[in-house]
Amino acid sequence: MIDVPVDIDRDSARRAAAGELGDPKYRDAQPNLLQQIAQWLGEQLEKLLNTLSSGLPGGIFGLVLLVVLVIVLVVVIRLRTGKVARAARAERVVFGEARRSAADYRRSAAEAAAAGRFDDAVRDRFRAVVRALEERALLDTRSGRTADEAAAEAGVLLPNVADRLRRGARLFDDVHYGGREGTEAAYQALTELDELCRRERPVAMAGS
Repeated sequence: MIDVPVDIDRDSARRAAAGELGDPKYRDAQPNLLQQIAQWLGEQLEKLLNTLSSGLPGGIFGLVLLVVLVIVLVVVIRLRTGKVARAARAERVVFGEARRSAADYRRSAAEAAAAGRFDDAVRDRFRAVVRALEERALLDTRSGRTADEAAAEAGVLLPNVADRLRRGARLFDDVHYGGREGTEAAYQALTELDELCRRERPVAMAGS
């Protein structure tokens, strides 16, 4: 039997490991930014815990830093996935100014569409829809209501147009908050929605 050497020196091992880790498959598997931040914070926490457990001086400072790192980690996660992110997305109100009448919103929407300003046309036509529902007392006049909330609340009383109300709310959000350009097709869809809502009777009054 011929002995096969299996021991290599430290430098050779380092070069071999570097060559292996340089494979593109490892780069493709790298974690995203949030995972990298969480991993780094975890490493710092582990170092601090090891330092504190070894009884070295500066234990109080290390404990304070540990608390700070934990707080940072919690804030980063909640900004990405928690209530803070949901609250930021929820601040998408329909009326950011003093309310006008539904007729006024329809007029300004038509003027904007005629001038080719379909961003304004989409915004004001959806506002006309919501304002008309408020004027009919199908929605209470409440500040801070989002397009999705208006569509959901009105859809309960007007179930035949509930799906179209949700789509209309999405068109409004896409243009007003999502940065998308308004289109003639979107304006026409909201115009049709407005007319449908005006003709539709709420289910609570259907038997009267």
